[in-house]
Amino acid sequence: MRAFKTFSARRINTLRNNPGCPVWQRNYYEHVIRNEGDLANIRQYIANNPLKWDLDENNPVNAVTQPVNTQKQP
Repeated sequence: MRAFKTFSARRINTLRNNPGCPVWQRNYYEHVIRNEGDLANIRQYIANNPLKWDLDENNPVNAVTQPVNTQKQP
């Protein structure tokens, strides 16, 4: 995986004329698909993961809002 990422990053940066620019996200989860079971699990994740966005705590729609004080101050 390291060799692939190194080679592809160099090639991408050469094409972009942008040497040394990061291409890959740090600490990105990588997985080599080794069999049909792995492939089926990854396909299922890709299909179902967007459906979970409505419940995600990082979804701005789910942000906790502070209650508005509607009482008038004297």
